[in-house]
Amino acid sequence: MHLERLTELVAGFSDEKAQNIQILPHLSLYQRGNVSDFEAVIYEPLICLILQGSKETNVGNQYANLSVGDALLVTHDLPVVSRITQATAQMPYVALILSLNMKDVRSLYAQVADGPEAGAHTRPLSCAPADPAWLAPLVRYMELADNPRDATVLGPSTVREIHYRLLLSPIGLMLRSLLVADSHGSRIGKAIQKLRAEFRHQVAVSDLAHVAGMSVSSFHKHFKSVTGVTPLQYQKDMKLIEARTLLVGHGATVSKAAYAVGYESPTHFSRDYKRKFGLAPSRDRLTA
Repeated sequence: MHLERLTELVAGFSDEKAQNIQILPHLSLYQRGNVSDFEAVIYEPLICLILQGSKETNVGNQYANLSVGDALLVTHDLPVVSRITQATAQMPYVALILSLNMKDVRSLYAQVADGPEAGAHTRPLSCAPADPAWLAPLVRYMELADNPRDATVLGPSTVREIHYRLLLSPIGLMLRSLLVADSHGSRIGKAIQKLRAEFRHQVAVSDLAHVAGMSVSSFHKHFKSVTGVTPLQYQKDMKLIEARTLLVGHGATVSKAAYAVGYESPTHFSRDYKRKFGLAPSRDRLTA
């Protein structure tokens, strides 16, 4: 019922010429009329709900296949590789993307503190069929889009309810762990913030471990548990994804992109780039 209503509401915003359409604050529509090759991007905290088509997503060694009615929850800034696996011009891939407001998440600590424990085996990607408990307020939020005044007055409280329902749902285990000030997820989150801000420069793992308040060995273990990759691989992925944006999106030369993201050697950069994306950066730039 909720999925059908969301699909109906989304149809009013669909635009064949646009892939990304902003509907409301924090809420956007992504659509694509063809299958895609693997694409690497940085996902900030969000929940992605598949309304039509399917996609494959992976972080590190964790893979997820998502189809209609499935939701993907990302709780940290993660380098994600994904591809659309089912989409046509007549039946495009369609997904709703809700950016998570971490301020709202943290403000709900007292209300969800007695919820189910996150446990030690949470994973960087949380995937599950969408829960009606958080779909219901998502529908109500979408229904505000036609009335700007209602959206301004009622929208923030409805978004807060969505966050609350997500926190208590099975998919929200890692999200709940972020509310515990001394949790591994919370500590690693601080290190990720530093790494994202300084990814173009050499960042010592010992410095990141210090930010997280962990020993180097413990930091390595928990960083990979939360992100799916090692700290060095995370930084390399950040560099390569940013470089691809410069090459494909802005027409930068291979050398300029390499130096801009912190590589000292364009040759070394090209080797890493081809290993990551399957194409030499010079070819990727020309085929964009």
